[in-house]
Amino acid sequence: MSAGDQSEFTQPDAEIAEAHELHRVLGPVHLTMIGIGCIIGAGIFVITGTAAAQHAGPAVLISFVIAALGCLFAGLCYAEFASMIPESGSAYTYAYATMGRFMAWFIGWNLVLEYMVSASTVAVGWAGYFSSFLSDLGIHLPDQFMNAPLAGKELGDMHLTGALFNFPAVALILLLTAFLVVGVKQSATFNGAMVLLKTGIVIIVIAVGLPYVHSEHLTPFIPLNEAPGRFGWSGIFTASGVIFFSYIGFDSVSVAAQEAKNPQRDIPIGILASLGICTVLYMLMALVLVGVTDWRLLDVPNPVSFAIGKIGPSLSWLVPLVNIGAIVGLASVVFVSLYGQSRVFFSMARDGFIWKMFCNVHPRFRTPHLGTILIGAFAAVLAAIFPLDILADLVSIGTLMAFVAVCIGIMMLRLSAPNAARPFKTPLVWVVAPLGVLICGFMMISLGTGTWIRLVVWTIVGLFIYFLYGQKHAAPSKWKVR
Repeated sequence: MSAGDQSEFTQPDAEIAEAHELHRVLGPVHLTMIGIGCIIGAGIFVITGTAAAQHAGPAVLISFVIAALGCLFAGLCYAEFASMIPESGSAYTYAYATMGRFMAWFIGWNLVLEYMVSASTVAVGWAGYFSSFLSDLGIHLPDQFMNAPLAGKELGDMHLTGALFNFPAVALILLLTAFLVVGVKQSATFNGAMVLLKTGIVIIVIAVGLPYVHSEHLTPFIPLNEAPGRFGWSGIFTASGVIFFSYIGFDSVSVAAQEAKNPQRDIPIGILASLGICTVLYMLMALVLVGVTDWRLLDVPNPVSFAIGKIGPSLSWLVPLVNIGAIVGLASVVFVSLYGQSRVFFSMARDGFIWKMFCNVHPRFRTPHLGTILIGAFAAVLAAIFPLDILADLVSIGTLMAFVAVCIGIMMLRLSAPNAARPFKTPLVWVVAPLGVLICGFMMISLGTGTWIRLVVWTIVGLFIYFLYGQKHAAPSKWKVR
């Protein structure tokens, strides 16, 4: 092939047959809905209040801009990869194509941290709104079944709370796992309905709340620094790392590549459309939250309904709607996170990194049922015993590491395969990709020491699995340029 010819990524014929066992039923609207379904959730309904009260104050708006820029740069790199390599697995598959088996395993193991722990995190946030909703109806469940038995963000602060386990969070994960086993098209349709409902409620809250934003709640816009990561510019960057967790939805679009009707076109559309829509909604909702009440009071399980309730009795009718929107919205995020993890597991099992049974497809439902059930069970256990803040930071650092790898991988691919067919090309790649690495890496550094220690422990466990099993059974990189 001459230097001027375009080449493309290909697989051996046997692998192509296996890769098409999943049904290609998702179009650009379904894929955008999957992205929005994962992005609009904990960021708006839970994390914004925590980030403002603990780290940034009204300047959480700047934190959202920083996080959105990191997502935009990584998203443009994701879109190019997804158009070239239309397979399940997201950053795992892209790392396999550009950096070999070990980095593929390393990124895949971090995606487990991202998706599975994300499902647990959001389920815990969902339980807070569900509890508030039940209270509005006069129903009060025992506290020992509504909270995590552990609390404390840093390792030295961990302590028992007296609770037994978070029953609503566990029940939600198990129910959505059953939906995923039944079939992806039915599940995606169900997700689309949830997305429309929660997005509508978010827009209502923004429209109703904006006139009640007062400048005194936004002053000082950047509170004076009290400690590293607590207000000031260090707090803004710490908050950006915390709320980055909320943006992982566009990543979940790329794991649906094997079930997309036209992945080269539809995956980039789904990634960039969902990211753009949700960033605008995030910024407006954050402005409402910190502008209608004292931001110091927002560190509660249900900050949106709390803030609306503080406006006055004239908007009391909106509080139950907010709780319903949060219940629906957070449930759809859990759904997409479980979906993404099951497809990453499918890809890793297909490639021999983990046991082959996890790429078995159910004869009737045509879904990777065993991996889906296992992921659901582990996510339920995490949601039962850990609080939201610990889980959220773990998701953020795993996500950021995957994004850094994608940005590096796209630069490596431009050098190693400059003539490969690229239905979507990252614009200004030698500016966009390095900025993605820089911003995402800086947000990783801003996260706490305890989060880094937990990441190291997680990585060590993954290395044991890789060297004891994955290294012996994984195939060489199947992607070739020709």
